[in-house]
Amino acid sequence: MEPVKSIDAEDDQFAYRYDTQLLIDRRDKDLDEDEIADYITTHFEGNSLIAAGDEELVKIHFHTNEPWKILEYCNTVGEIYDIVVEDMIRQSAGMQG
Repeated sequence: MEPVKSIDAEDDQFAYRYDTQLLIDRRDKDLDEDEIADYITTHFEGNSLIAAGDEELVKIHFHTNEPWKILEYCNTVGEIYDIVVEDMIRQSAGMQG
């Protein structure tokens, strides 16, 4: 097994290593995908954000180096599930992400 190589965040396509995906289900109040997306882009470093859904369910897709922060935030918004965090550098090296 080859070691994972370090990256230069300035010029590497994997500057944000972890592809973080999850679903947020409504808990107490309606969800607002635009509000969630604005909060994520304002408070967390990353790229490739997709926040899509309606007042009942929102899907999040975000590349970041700190996926746990996204999970913590989303858990305050609603019930989170179908959580997937994949290491894109490992995947690109042919290893399991």
